[in-house]
Amino acid sequence: MAETRIVEGREGLEALVGQQVGATDWIEISQEQVDQFADATGDHQWIHVDVERAADGPFGGTIAHGFLTLGLIPRVLTSVVDVQGFSMVVNYGLDKVRFPAPVPVGAKVRGVVVLDEVSEAGAGVQVAYQITIEVDGSEKPACVARFLERRFA
Repeated sequence: MAETRIVEGREGLEALVGQQVGATDWIEISQEQVDQFADATGDHQWIHVDVERAADGPFGGTIAHGFLTLGLIPRVLTSVVDVQGFSMVVNYGLDKVRFPAPVPVGAKVRGVVVLDEVSEAGAGVQVAYQITIEVDGSEKPACVARFLERRFA
């Protein structure tokens, strides 16, 4: 099981800039997850939900939605880092997101987190993470994103 790193306040975050904070355990992506995501978002494209048709498609089976993969970011962050000393944290956004490789249903993925930057943001701090979602056995990652959060005392 991956270890969650405990970080104390702004000083602790600043000490980690440029470093890998951690990596999650491998997470299997199931057809049930993909179907639930399709229902939640209304994206029922056949490459995600039609198992029979997708078997003859370009990926040889169904694949996870790119945004499902992106949606793993909160799970990834809370698995690898526990930042203490703040009363509130909000998602601020994404600077850049790419989906270099598909995630076949049944594949395992994991998140790798690097802390990019800590900066002033009004009454708090903005933290930028580079998050890479790797696919077990794939040379290319499924998702690479620069994620921003704001933390307040």
